[in-house]
Amino acid sequence: MSGWFETIREECSRANWSRGVDLARARAVHAERVDPTEAVFRVTNPGGMLAPTVTLRLDDPAWDCDCPGSDDPCAHVAAAAIALRRSQREGNELPSAGAEGAGHVRYCLFREEQGVGFERRVVAGESETRLDASLKAITAGQAKGPRCLPTESDLAAERALASVDLLRGHHRLSQRAVERLIPALAACEDVRLDGEPVQVSSEPVMPQGHLRDQDNGFRLNIEPDPSITEVLDNHLVLCGNTLRPVREVRLDARERADLPRGRHYPLERALDLATEIIPDLQRRIPVEIHTRRLPRTSRAEPPRVRIESRRQGDALVARADLVYGNPVNARIESGRMLHERGAVPVRDEAAERRLARHVQSALELPVGREVSVRDREALALARRLAAWEGEIAGNAHTGFHALPALKPRPALSAGDFDVVFALPDEMAPRRAEARAVFRAWERGDEFVALDGGGFAPLPRDWLERFGRATQNLLEARRDDGALPASSLPDLARLCESLGEAPPAEFARLRAIMDGFDRIPRATLPDDLSGTLRDYQRAGVDWLCFLRDAGLGALLADDMGLGKTLQVLCALRGRALVVAPTSVLHNWREEIARFRPGLSVCVFHGPKRMLDDTAHVTLTTYATLRLDAALLAAPDWDAVVLDEAQAVKNPDSQVARAAYGLRGSWRVTVTGTPVENRLEELWSQLHFGNPGLLGSRNDFQQRYGRPMAAGVPGVADELRTRIRPFVLRRLKRDVAPELPPRTEMTLHCELDDEERQVYDAVRAATRADVVSQLQQGGSVLAALEALLRLRQAACHRDLVPGQQAAGSSKLTLLREELDTVVADGHKALVFSQWTGLLDRIEPHLRSAGIGFSRLDGSTRDRGAVVDAFQSEDGPPVMLISLKAGGTGLNLTAADHVFLMDPWWNPAVEEQAADRTHRIGQTRPVMIYRLVATDTVEERILDLQHRKRALADAALGGAALATSLGRDDLLALLG
Repeated sequence: MSGWFETIREECSRANWSRGVDLARARAVHAERVDPTEAVFRVTNPGGMLAPTVTLRLDDPAWDCDCPGSDDPCAHVAAAAIALRRSQREGNELPSAGAEGAGHVRYCLFREEQGVGFERRVVAGESETRLDASLKAITAGQAKGPRCLPTESDLAAERALASVDLLRGHHRLSQRAVERLIPALAACEDVRLDGEPVQVSSEPVMPQGHLRDQDNGFRLNIEPDPSITEVLDNHLVLCGNTLRPVREVRLDARERADLPRGRHYPLERALDLATEIIPDLQRRIPVEIHTRRLPRTSRAEPPRVRIESRRQGDALVARADLVYGNPVNARIESGRMLHERGAVPVRDEAAERRLARHVQSALELPVGREVSVRDREALALARRLAAWEGEIAGNAHTGFHALPALKPRPALSAGDFDVVFALPDEMAPRRAEARAVFRAWERGDEFVALDGGGFAPLPRDWLERFGRATQNLLEARRDDGALPASSLPDLARLCESLGEAPPAEFARLRAIMDGFDRIPRATLPDDLSGTLRDYQRAGVDWLCFLRDAGLGALLADDMGLGKTLQVLCALRGRALVVAPTSVLHNWREEIARFRPGLSVCVFHGPKRMLDDTAHVTLTTYATLRLDAALLAAPDWDAVVLDEAQAVKNPDSQVARAAYGLRGSWRVTVTGTPVENRLEELWSQLHFGNPGLLGSRNDFQQRYGRPMAAGVPGVADELRTRIRPFVLRRLKRDVAPELPPRTEMTLHCELDDEERQVYDAVRAATRADVVSQLQQGGSVLAALEALLRLRQAACHRDLVPGQQAAGSSKLTLLREELDTVVADGHKALVFSQWTGLLDRIEPHLRSAGIGFSRLDGSTRDRGAVVDAFQSEDGPPVMLISLKAGGTGLNLTAADHVFLMDPWWNPAVEEQAADRTHRIGQTRPVMIYRLVATDTVEERILDLQHRKRALADAALGGAALATSLGRDDLLALLG
């Protein structure tokens, strides 16, 4: 047995052995347990706090001490060996660890209603005393307390308790206290729960995830750790006889709500589960997989970036994608993984974010989204791609490099007009297509692609000065490359701008460039019966000049200035005249009156037949639509479209039928060449001079949209181009002898019942319709609401579900007509609704006022007009706006009443000019009947705004635009 003593003595340093002798003599060694093979001692340090535990294994021999010193054996081991050897020799027992009141620290935990309570006690023999002060303070004599022999573990526990202020008395353990204390208690020997010894483990418990098969998919849920036998509180559990802390699991709100009871995933989410959901959850808690239906996953390869480069027209298209595998077996799109082949890679989202930031920094490209750039941006991106060291699929970016500026080379021949844009002569013969140059210029680009690769700067100065004129001519070219005769004025202006001589073909057209006063006098027809006014003679000269040059004409004189007579004077050969049904009678009368030598064929009605010998064939737009092929077969010497706004919609059947007519000379006649949209002007000029204004889309892009947006200079350019082919004179300018025309607004107040109906209609529709309009919804509901409001302002009997014999507006009309008729005048009463005309008739009968009526159902329109025009005819004519707004000469009337103001002033002008025209000798009064505080007042405001656009295209023509969302919001607001 003495071998252990000698071994320790030999291994111990002289200083530590000497120190051990002193400790043994001072009776600092206390026995806790001594048996034949092992002895355990506590060795106190005089004046110190720590009482290290020394264990001597007597049969090895071996030893151990829990002091923090690095010597081995230390002085405490030497002291224990010396004290044990002395007691064996002298036959005396060593003092026990609890002798003389020195005890050890016990850690007591208690189940309490609000959680787990805790306190420290010193146990000496059979007594236990609660510690109400720190061991350090008691040892230093700064506080009263029981003597004890603290271990290193006790000191570690005390430091943990001090950090959460739990050194004194009884406390309830918080989560933070558990986190600090439990790791320290795991090394302490005497820990009790409600007085019973327990073990302590710092290994936390946490919930576990489980993925199982369920129905046609999977169920993922979180369950408690099965080793838990009792939950003491949210922070501490008992697993058998071992206390363990609970680890806080980082779950989001949805996971906390769903996963305890389980969340179902369909089979199509298997890839998301395998690559994202399960790996993400496994980083926080253990997850057990109980299914074999998940795809096989792999963590072999990290994500990488793959760049795709391709060209689309003049644009460089690039896309950066995050992919896994080489070759690629999965890619990330919109934050989700799309699996393509092989094992499914487990996502490394942190690495994906780092790569995405790198791509954004180096290439200025977003990840997972295609980017298309042109011009300078494309060249810059191409340079960045060239410097990229990673993978790039495709080499389109290599073709985006800058070259010297292009030089324009126009060929100014009327028979083969063209312009070439090429590199300077000293360089290789490289060029860019003219269309590509102009597209790039219109987009505001700085560069254009060249044939064969590379990009060159646009000749912007040249394009700014001559680009639009050149582009207009390129668009007007026929398939053979030659320009139509109508483009010769444009070509002459371009030649003049470039300092070049105009083409020889232009000489015969110079008169229409230099001003109408230089147009030669035309020979009037021998059978002309009547005298032309000066402006009419000028119009005939202009028409004949264009006729002889093979150019189409748009005669747009103001209504009532004798457009029919001017056209009749210019007709020769066999002519086709297409007109509304309402004016066929007028054309036939005008021919008989002014050109009695012309034979006439009226191609209209169920028994219509063409007469090949007739000088003039009259037909209607409806007949043209039905017999388009028959009327397109002859080679007419002239084709005239009267009231040509009938072909304002290029997509309509009647417009397409008109375009198909064959005529050496084409004329359109209208007093309102533009009613709603500028496109209507294009349609009429396209009929007369195809190609003059390019295609319909080109016209919209070059003139329609810019003029609607108020771009300066565009309207001037359009007027310059069409001036040779459009003649527009206003009554105030050329017919000052016409009597004055006065316009007045007659206001009427709605009575109480009418106001209630109007306000009810407004309240039922306004809020919902305005909201839909503001959000970009359809305008149909708004138009319906506008219709109902206008009808309610005129007569509540027009509103569905309402009945009334009269209205405030009809009362006002009757009062005015009583005065007009009594003074010997005649009046026209217009409404767009025949239903309102129906309700006016009884009021006229009861007042004894004679009237006639003209609407779409009228059979013999000519007889109705003639009767009204006669001296003994009825004093009032009721006319529907649609049936009587054009082509009628009603100069017997000198008063016009417009019952329901229309948003388009051009429509009202047409109605008013039925009487204010050549032949009228009396002043004309135009009355608009408007209900106060209704949508009708806002319609008048809108009319003023529409008239403010006058002169936009024709220099004096009122240009109304279509009724858009902004207009409707203003009307319904």
